[in-house]
Amino acid sequence: MSMIFPGMDPYLEDPAVWPGVHSRMVVYLADYLQPRLQPRYIAAVEERVFVEETRRDMIPDVVLKRRRPGKPQGRVAVLEGNMPEVIRVSGLEIHESYVTILDRHSGQKIVTVIELVSPTNKYAGAGRDSYVAKQRDVLGSEAHLVEIDLLRAGPHVLTIPEWAARGRGPYDYLVCVNRAVGLRDEYEVYRQSLRVPLTSVRVPLADGDPDAMLDIQAVLSQVYDAGFYRDLLAYDRPCVPPLPPADQAWADERIRAATAEPSQES
Repeated sequence: MSMIFPGMDPYLEDPAVWPGVHSRMVVYLADYLQPRLQPRYIAAVEERVFVEETRRDMIPDVVLKRRRPGKPQGRVAVLEGNMPEVIRVSGLEIHESYVTILDRHSGQKIVTVIELVSPTNKYAGAGRDSYVAKQRDVLGSEAHLVEIDLLRAGPHVLTIPEWAARGRGPYDYLVCVNRAVGLRDEYEVYRQSLRVPLTSVRVPLADGDPDAMLDIQAVLSQVYDAGFYRDLLAYDRPCVPPLPPADQAWADERIRAATAEPSQES
């Protein structure tokens, strides 16, 4: 099963779909890197947890129920009429995974942190606060930071300032590498377009070891096939989040061509 689009599939960005994509992709990122890191390094999947209090359309965290009248006792009068509705808004515990590269030569010290951005990281709330706190921790350490943003929608959250990233040209997706060198004011930026394959990224390691090459497109293809997303995604509808009209027309043509393939073969 091959992907319909040459690079990122924008239909995977749907907030109702992305959590499953994120969970698979973080694991496959670690799996892809591990053979390229041996024998010195270990690619580990770690997790941070936060409680999201704000309502999000993609998460059913609001429970609505009608309170029933209690059983009357003695001669207490019970008022008849409409009963109130009680709305309980409960905080939702979110588990977000990311990749760390550990150095076996130094007691499994963290050498590099690789983050795959989610919608909860972009919008104001506990998710963004947690992500930004992790950024600060990494930038204040001796670890490198690699951030992968495959989501067009939402405010900018990567370490590099948005004005600096967009000042060099437009992009749909962005990867930022910040090496633990000097004042950490230099960024290696990979600007990605919807219509071309995702690039390979250089992942820095320790002590001058050669960078490990991370083929994001290969990892995404593995996620797409393993999740049967070609069958699951609603390709018969406009993309969510919306694409610009020209990109939606291009996407529709790709989808029509892919849908016509089986009938042509028969």
